[in-house]
Amino acid sequence: MNPRKLARWAVRAVPGVYGAARSAGLGRRDAARVLQASALALLIARKRYPRQWRAENAVRHFTWQAWLTAAYGREVADAVGRAHERLSTDAADTAVDQHNNRIGQEYGAARAEDINAHPMRPAVSALADEAGRLWESGQLGVSRPTGDPTP
Repeated sequence: MNPRKLARWAVRAVPGVYGAARSAGLGRRDAARVLQASALALLIARKRYPRQWRAENAVRHFTWQAWLTAAYGREVADAVGRAHERLSTDAADTAVDQHNNRIGQEYGAARAEDINAHPMRPAVSALADEAGRLWESGQLGVSRPTGDPTP
């Protein structure tokens, strides 16, 4: 991430995501965990897919939303995901992010008990493994010129 985008993310996205988590009913500690999960998903995806922005982005969104859904429910995950996307000026990217968020939410809801049986770091790492499999098999969406997020 270039320094300008990083600065924008730090100044706008972090407070927006934190605020969305608080508005969705989470306390300060849990809202901070939402940020921690977001950062962890970003770091893991970036390490596994260096210089592959589309793969990194798809893996990050799936991973983050699956963990949030398992930990706090779909309503919180959806609110936080929507807050994150409010910063985007790219409609096609937003559509694909929302598509991958939904897939992550479905996965997290279906496997919440197993995901929650592990501390955050190993759970997020395992979710990134699953996201990688979904990416490699073409099941996670990517931006298309038409804005269609489907694989």
